[in-house]
Amino acid sequence: MNNTFTFVLCIIFIVLAFQLARTWLENKNKKQPVDEELQDTLAKIDVLEERIRVLERIITENRYDLKKEIDSL
Repeated sequence: MNNTFTFVLCIIFIVLAFQLARTWLENKNKKQPVDEELQDTLAKIDVLEERIRVLERIITENRYDLKKEIDSL
């Protein structure tokens, strides 16, 4: 009786493990839907980062003297 019960539990466990593995593999292979708003936000961030790079380059150039420009105003 005990061996039969253990055998049935093992079969149930194996079936559940295979179901879980199959579900996991199916979900792993699905592509996530592209969020349009997220893509727009990422594009705006890229544009802003480029603008910041340009401003940093202008400020850190050797020929650019911020104090002289401010004094001339």
